[in-house]
Amino acid sequence: MSATPATRWDVLLAIGAGGALGSLARYGLSVAIPHGRGEFAVATLVTNVLGCLLIGVLMAVLTTTARPHHLARPFLGVGVLGGFTTFSTFVADTLDAATTGRILASLGYVLASVALCLAAVTAGLTATRALRKGH
Repeated sequence: MSATPATRWDVLLAIGAGGALGSLARYGLSVAIPHGRGEFAVATLVTNVLGCLLIGVLMAVLTTTARPHHLARPFLGVGVLGGFTTFSTFVADTLDAATTGRILASLGYVLASVALCLAAVTAGLTATRALRKGH
């Protein structure tokens, strides 16, 4: 009898442990790079761009590894990087900048976030695939 996804305690524990680590790392960056109300949220941007770069690296590794560990994606992708990156904070920071009269900064933040995050995923994926082909 095979386990259903809801009874895969190893996967749930891996996601929970990874999420705790990722969330702590995100909090650490927000403390290291604080910003005031309405200011450009550098920590959130750095967090999301770095997380996207690492997602690209992870996906390249997982798709080029013959038999990746079955907990690698749940722990690292869903857990660590899911807990680390933060769409909700990105949206809250964008709204905060807009509602404090910094409309252009808000729009710039949105455009920079989307462009840099897409570029980071692509760079991580491409660079990691190239490095793995070289070995």
